[in-house]
Amino acid sequence: MRANPNLAGVRRKFILFATLSAAITATLQGAAHAAPAAEIEQRPCHIAAPNLYPMLDSLALHDPGARAIVLNVDGCIAFRATLDGFSPDTPMIGWSMAKTITAMLIGELVQEGRLKLDAPAPIREWHGKGDPRKAVTLRHLLNMASGLRHIEVGDPVEASDTNQVLFVSGTHGMAARAIAAPLQYRPGTWFEYSTLTSIILSEIVTRTLTPSTDPKVRAAAYRRFAQTHLFGPAAVTSAFLEFDGAGTQVGGSFIHMTPDDWGRIGRLLIDGRAQDGTQVIAPEWLALMKAPSPAYSGYGGQLWLNRPGGAAHGPGLFRGKGPDDAVGMKGHLGQYVVAAHGMGRDGASHDVVLVRLGHSADPQSKAALAAMGDIIEAILPAAARSPRSR
Repeated sequence: MRANPNLAGVRRKFILFATLSAAITATLQGAAHAAPAAEIEQRPCHIAAPNLYPMLDSLALHDPGARAIVLNVDGCIAFRATLDGFSPDTPMIGWSMAKTITAMLIGELVQEGRLKLDAPAPIREWHGKGDPRKAVTLRHLLNMASGLRHIEVGDPVEASDTNQVLFVSGTHGMAARAIAAPLQYRPGTWFEYSTLTSIILSEIVTRTLTPSTDPKVRAAAYRRFAQTHLFGPAAVTSAFLEFDGAGTQVGGSFIHMTPDDWGRIGRLLIDGRAQDGTQVIAPEWLALMKAPSPAYSGYGGQLWLNRPGGAAHGPGLFRGKGPDDAVGMKGHLGQYVVAAHGMGRDGASHDVVLVRLGHSADPQSKAALAAMGDIIEAILPAAARSPRSR
């Protein structure tokens, strides 16, 4: 049971006005100012985790970039905070967390037999005579190991492929720009995190659903498929998808949802089931998403893994915190959803989904992720392994 007798079995809802430390405030603003109001809800949820609620309060109130925090344990919302003028009903951008949703939709088409995982990717532009890109498979794209020359973060940053395509000259045909990239490495041998790769995956979904080149038709087909095969079964009601000028969903970014709905997507990452038990993601596809990329063990199929990752890229999620089969979605400016199943300190198994949304640049966003690791560790210690992973 949770060690907080003042809240035993009772939902507590209150308004807190946090004040940043004088040192930080003096440095950033030159004077002490109150932080924006934070609306916080807490429930006991029968969690045996020392200092859990102070840690959650700290994550919400001592991080000026936080906008929403949600902790769901076994279907119970143990903690929900919205800050900085946002509300629980505000759809918030997930940035690169959209990549995982794109992979889920790819999985639906694979399960239906409309796409093949290890066949050459169905991109006609790559199938010309002598084009080495015909060796790129769907699996390579999912693993961020296509070998295509994409520059996620350039120097200067505005010159990166991603920024040019998302915000400057490529907005009318993002997939075309991504597909046109030449091959730089042999497919499957090099990990290159790439938003453009996820846009290619989204384009594959669209081309599989409709032969139309009409942007409105293409976008409508994508929305219907996502609603029917993912959002509807998962009880997600707030999803707002953005499309480029060609009607391609920006599969590596630009999906908005409420914090609770981001948590519902995170719940699928535990066993593919929605909270009501509906099987939304096929177990074999979820296993593929959780299988490490051959080029980097900290990443799977458009999904971050709680693995060391090696010297070149570092850990996928945390260093030595939480179950080793925990997984997560990570987005620009500190958007995070972490999902884990494991043995708690009370000797029982628990499903845990932790959501953090905000607007935080490095190193603040990295500090928030590390704090999330501490919270996961407090509930599901690393020493306890998930029964499903044995």
